[in-house]
Amino acid sequence: MRVALSLSLLLFVGSAQAQELLRLRIQGHELHAEYAQTVAQRERGLMGRRELAVDSGMLFRFDEVRRHCLWMKDTPLPLSAAFFDEDGLLVDVIDLEPFNTQIRCSQRPARYALEMDQGYFETRGIGRDARLEGIPGE
Repeated sequence: MRVALSLSLLLFVGSAQAQELLRLRIQGHELHAEYAQTVAQRERGLMGRRELAVDSGMLFRFDEVRRHCLWMKDTPLPLSAAFFDEDGLLVDVIDLEPFNTQIRCSQRPARYALEMDQGYFETRGIGRDARLEGIPGE
């Protein structure tokens, strides 16, 4: 199991394109996320990715706390995006379909969005007010 985890992390880090890799926790679940904090990193997101390593995703940090929107242009993965406020509390989760150019927005103001494989949050029972730990600056 440790070998499989190490291998999946190597594959994930190799695809991280020199972005910071975070170790995060939510409701007892540990995950790894690339940190998209610049405009260019947020615009690129997970475009072109065909797979994510187990328990891995991308954390987007937005410059403002407000309702934020995402789309799936050139992104072949089905994803779930969880939106978090300034304190790391989950405020909304949306599902995103591959290659869909429909713009989908959070229902409440958020500072962060965490994209994971579709269903990640639902299958783990992670819902509103769950706290994301390990965000830089905490």
